[in-house]
Amino acid sequence: MTDLGRVLILAGGLSPEREVSLRSGGRLRDALTRIGVEAELADVDAATLPALAADPPEVVFPVLHGSSGEDGTIREVLDLYDLPYVGALPPACRVAFDKATAKAAVAAAGVATPAAVTLPREAFHDLGAAALIERIVARLGLPVVVKPRAGGSAFGVSRVDDAGGLAEALMSCFGYHDSALIEQAVAGVEIAVGVLDTGEGPVALPAVEIEPVAGVYDYAARYTAGATSFFTPARLGGEVLRAAAEAAVTAHRALGLRDLSRTDMIVDGDGVAQFLEVNVAPGMTDTSTWPMGLHAAGLDLAVVCRDLAAHARDRRGAPRG
Repeated sequence: MTDLGRVLILAGGLSPEREVSLRSGGRLRDALTRIGVEAELADVDAATLPALAADPPEVVFPVLHGSSGEDGTIREVLDLYDLPYVGALPPACRVAFDKATAKAAVAAAGVATPAAVTLPREAFHDLGAAALIERIVARLGLPVVVKPRAGGSAFGVSRVDDAGGLAEALMSCFGYHDSALIEQAVAGVEIAVGVLDTGEGPVALPAVEIEPVAGVYDYAARYTAGATSFFTPARLGGEVLRAAAEAAVTAHRALGLRDLSRTDMIVDGDGVAQFLEVNVAPGMTDTSTWPMGLHAAGLDLAVVCRDLAAHARDRRGAPRG
């Protein structure tokens, strides 16, 4: 065993991304165990807090996806227990998890992002859906992508090619969040760029190009082996890749993130990387892009995650920020 101490991996929970989170946690536990780290996987439930109090680990590695895992909740709880953990602090998580707020912050830092409108369910009910939809189409044009203001794994996300489909897409979206982000659909190459910081500043991992077999990068395409082709590094020119890497690091810094993140972008026809969203707890499954970026950079998932855990442990007692 290493001298790191016990690493507690938190996964599962009750969000729609529970199963993916458990797969991420299981892979991370197995990887760390392989290199001699004492790693334990815990499914977050009502027994979690008593266990943390009775037998606190040396460091926590959250791989909870979706709400509570990425909105800052679990990190606030860990702070209450004075437990060091890998990843961003709660305030940064809250900003990053809110897609509309994250877009605004990243745009203010100079990164391109598709035009969008964000409205709650009540606006369509109280002000009249037909009039609002007409105005949205006039402002953004078609096609658009409708997505929950917060959430992941493409739950509640729909592409709309004609105005008649917008109401149905909004209803699907509101099944996952009470506010919708309606965004211009950008034609281009979809990429994911991971960012890693083990203490010497954030650096971008090689971009992963995403090409779903069925043309849509939905939940099944993300987590079903063979449903999506991945190319690392992405099949783009060197200048475009450098700009995308810079955009991912800029997003990471602008949102105040730390340790690791993943930025999703579309490279448009002009070669501009358009920011879509950022993830503060990237997936660790076999079809997750953050580990693919590590591999392409010649890095070992287990070693990197061990170093992230050690860096988090060594922050214990340091000023938060």
